[in-house]
Amino acid sequence: MNHLPRIASVATAVPDHVLHQADVAAGAAELFAPDVPGFDRLSPVYRNAEIERRHSCVPIDWYQRSHSFGERNDLYIENAVDLLDRVAREATAEAGLELADIDGLVVASTTGVATPSLDALLIERLALRRDIERLPIFGLGCAGGVIGLSRTAQLAISRPDARFLFLVVELCGLTFRSNDRTKSNIIATALFGDGAAGAVVSCAADGPAIAGWGEHTWPASLDVMGWDVRDDGLAVIFSQDIPTIVRTRMRDAASRFLDGHGLGFRDIDDFVCHPGGAKVLDALEEIFDLQPGDLDHSRAVLRDFGNMSAVTVMFVLRRAMAAASAGDRQLLSTLGPGFTAGFMLLEAA
Repeated sequence: MNHLPRIASVATAVPDHVLHQADVAAGAAELFAPDVPGFDRLSPVYRNAEIERRHSCVPIDWYQRSHSFGERNDLYIENAVDLLDRVAREATAEAGLELADIDGLVVASTTGVATPSLDALLIERLALRRDIERLPIFGLGCAGGVIGLSRTAQLAISRPDARFLFLVVELCGLTFRSNDRTKSNIIATALFGDGAAGAVVSCAADGPAIAGWGEHTWPASLDVMGWDVRDDGLAVIFSQDIPTIVRTRMRDAASRFLDGHGLGFRDIDDFVCHPGGAKVLDALEEIFDLQPGDLDHSRAVLRDFGNMSAVTVMFVLRRAMAAASAGDRQLLSTLGPGFTAGFMLLEAA
């Protein structure tokens, strides 16, 4: 038996509606230009985002209308469960398991509210075992992929014979509020997409070993990223200083994490970074002493799927696992509300 938890499989899924960036830019201009002074100065964000297309659980004309919180949340629950159904079945099958073999379920999401939580809804949908352990996680935002996977690894260590299913879903598009003329909301229209991912984690499995994980939450940073709850939905809080924070603070946090494992940046073969945006990836390449283009997995996911919040790093991880050589050491990193960085070390099988 392995003494470390291992990732037996990773599965991903996106909803059916495809949003091409050119169409989004045109729709945003129609919606915002008449009422937002200086919108022309903001419009290059759609080109500079380096995103070609994204996926959405609703068609593009849905975004042109106003919607209540209740309507949005009903769509969130319906579509989140559908997407999680798909990735749960795919991840379990890829690991050579049946759904009945799953002993624990961890579900991370921050773009809607469900009580009973999504994991409980999935027990009914998937006919999972009645004694399954479940852990819903809310509020981690973009950091939910790495930190949620870390919590799953902790559970796996506590029960070495058990098999845990980690699931994450974010329907960022449903949070868009057409009457919100703030810069943060406009930038969000250029970045965010919808998606889901899943992974089977177990000490009794084959696959990359999860050799360590950690977090760092910076002081006086609660206003960097998050939600402002309004009557008609979740209003995005999105500081323009995020790339600067990455350049000035992220390296020290990552260095302390690696130092705790007796490692440095040169010991990492592959950096698996959450692509929060093109400028964030540029900053990460700088602080990790990488060459332009070294974060090709992250940039490819950003180009084809946009920023899917917590889900995105799992898409990057799937690509990185497929390209890894035996013995490669990978560093996963992400940033989310708090303002918090999440880290994870993987050792390829």
